[in-house]
Amino acid sequence: MFIPLKMTSVKYFLALVAALVLFNSCATKKEILYFQDASEYNNTPINYVKPVLQPNDILKITVGVLVEETAKPYNRVSSGSSGGGDVDLMKLDGYLISEQHVINFPQLGTISTKDKTTSQLQEEITQLLEDGGHLKDPTVNVRLLNAKVTVLGEVNGPGTYDFSEESVTLLQAIGMAGDLTINGKRKDILIIREKEGVYKTTHIDVTSADLLKSPYYFIKPNDVIIVNPNGPKVKSAGFITNLGTLLSVFSIVLSTVLIITR
Repeated sequence: MFIPLKMTSVKYFLALVAALVLFNSCATKKEILYFQDASEYNNTPINYVKPVLQPNDILKITVGVLVEETAKPYNRVSSGSSGGGDVDLMKLDGYLISEQHVINFPQLGTISTKDKTTSQLQEEITQLLEDGGHLKDPTVNVRLLNAKVTVLGEVNGPGTYDFSEESVTLLQAIGMAGDLTINGKRKDILIIREKEGVYKTTHIDVTSADLLKSPYYFIKPNDVIIVNPNGPKVKSAGFITNLGTLLSVFSIVLSTVLIITR
């Protein structure tokens, strides 16, 4: 039986629309929801890990004693000390760790920072001041001034973010960047980390609560987090990127076909 071309075109158009709707709604909860098995880790102890100091880290080191005047030779006069604690000013006066993992400290000379955390460096400087007869019962405080993480890819606010805490989680870093977009591949988040002079890479699945026991749950200064795009996003790259645009294009094409075949 003969079927008019006009009716056939409409059927093809409706079939294409149905296919597009199915294609654009194929994502499941398993691909989107975070920590789907979180209940399995209820009441799990948290293992806080302090980051090890790296070259190009900038430290603020303050030494205090009961008689404040005696500690002056061991403290740098900070430009930010009288300006409300401006971090950028403090960085200029901070101790920059060299590529050889050392700092040059007043009165004590060269001190190695290799494989040390801020707490361990505090303890070492305190010991050096006491054992060398420099100060009695000194209080030493070491803080990292330029901790940062870079978050790129399918997030709402990609960029480099500063943080002052010693323990920041991967989820907090993602939160700084405005969370993942709907196109972010939650099962394939790439982390690039500097460790012992080399780059280490790993892939993280944030749909699984296994992340809670991962050494990458807590980020380290200078980590780079890359959120890869999901399959539909990759396929649409360089092509028409949303259903509304596709429908508009096919509507124009169908109208043109119907006009020609009248």
